Amino acid sequence: MAIQTRPPIVTILGHVDHGKTTLLDFIRKSSVASREHGGITQHIGAYQVEVPKESKSRESEANRGILRQAQDDLAINSKITFIDTPGHAAFEKMRSRGAKVADIAVLVVSIDDGIMPQTTEAIKHIKEGESLPAGRQVPLIVAINKIDLPGIDIKVSLEKIKKQLSDKGILVEEYGGDVPVVPLSAKTGEGVDKLLEIILLVSEMHEFSADPTAVSSGVVIEATLDKFKGPVATILVRNGTLKKGDQVLLDGVKGKIRGMFDWNNKPLDVAGPSTPVEVLGLEAVPQVGAVLGNEAQLSEKEQVVKSLVERLKEGKTKTLKVIIKADKQGSLEAIQASLEKFNEEEGLPAGRQVVDFIASGTGDINEDNVKLASSVGAIIVGFNVKIAPTASKHAENEHVLIRTYNIIYELLEEVEEVIRTLLEVGQLEEVFGRADIIAEFAHGKMEKIAGCRMIEGAIAKGQRLRVVREGKLIGETKLKSLKKVKEEVNKVEKGNDCGMLFEPKVDFAIGDIVESFRVI
Repeated sequence: MAIQTRPPIVTILGHVDHGKTTLLDFIRKSSVASREHGGITQHIGAYQVEVPKESKSRESEANRGILRQAQDDLAINSKITFIDTPGHAAFEKMRSRGAKVADIAVLVVSIDDGIMPQTTEAIKHIKEGESLPAGRQVPLIVAINKIDLPGIDIKVSLEKIKKQLSDKGILVEEYGGDVPVVPLSAKTGEGVDKLLEIILLVSEMHEFSADPTAVSSGVVIEATLDKFKGPVATILVRNGTLKKGDQVLLDGVKGKIRGMFDWNNKPLDVAGPSTPVEVLGLEAVPQVGAVLGNEAQLSEKEQVVKSLVERLKEGKTKTLKVIIKADKQGSLEAIQASLEKFNEEEGLPAGRQVVDFIASGTGDINEDNVKLASSVGAIIVGFNVKIAPTASKHAENEHVLIRTYNIIYELLEEVEEVIRTLLEVGQLEEVFGRADIIAEFAHGKMEKIAGCRMIEGAIAKGQRLRVVREGKLIGETKLKSLKKVKEEVNKVEKGNDCGMLFEPKVDFAIGDIVESFRVI
């Protein structure tokens, strides 16, 4: 691994016409806003800019707030990735996506309007942001725009907005919180240098990092079908390096990257962490939010899922036993809370667990963890931790599966796929009874009755049934009629003979097995 600092990913959020795109416009010295219909952004765009050292504000030390916590000097030409989001009410889902991939959120509020409906909604999305490691919240910076408007009492208006933010649970620095407020004019550029400086300093404090040598991973933030280019996707690379010619998968959509361009339509051969790129060469248009992977990753993932499913099939219980090791306590709590949702699936009987947390702790995976996993049939999941050499060797000898991750959504996605696969193939289920079909009788012109002998449990009306022949599913059905001797009954138990009439009809044969069950 070659962990390195990466540029921060910054999402610009706020109410319609509060100046989000105009602010980005000034930063990247372009005129995107003037090209949008009515000056309103109608799509989600991503841009990476270089911020020169000269952009530092000259504000006095006494007024720098959060700047006191950081170093005096910034790196020359530091990079920042910006995600612009539309402000109109119709685009809530797009704004939500922008917030969920952000490292830092900038909330733009117009000094004359204050907090508006989409401002409140943006605050909600910021609080729900998911891109940071577990246990950490997306840092927020508030940009109070349009201070150049004539007739505005800046001091009074700023205090009013700070109070409104406090009412929404956003505590600014002046009120004893940790959220910096930057008054600025996106039109004239006043205060923009200060905003850029704070973004870089917040980034330094949070130490956003990635491994550019790793297999690339990322997320689709926009996708469309272009009549000249074909399927096109805007991908934000989160980790690793994406290269021209790479074979990729975007949640099932395959492709080979035959063209890659930055936000300014400049051709690229490689794109590292935090880089947004437009890619060509996909077989179809992927879903926005689709996760970037490659065929090698998919093959490995399928093997892991298959391995885990097979282990659960062989066990006496259909519970995924897990030992979790992570770098921090906050990470542990967040991972466990995310996996705990599977134990709250609708329809699970009281006390039934899909995921059983055997043990958890911080620090690297050691031999004791492997011994415990071996004794109870558990897997070991690690987040931002290493595997001790002795533990790795012992795991190999004891056939204990260890999976480590440094991106939390990849961890949760893989474990979730195991659980979902089990549900889809019906392994997480309760079987009520089994019957052997020993005879068949004609019933009317088109139907036939299965003469059955109960060999296990009980079968009752209303239950889901399946007919199995030599281990293969013939069909699923329910009971239209259930008779014991000649009497219609609601239930038959082990050791009794009965007649079953199925609806819908199933093409059964003597020797087939009827099972009653429910998926849990």
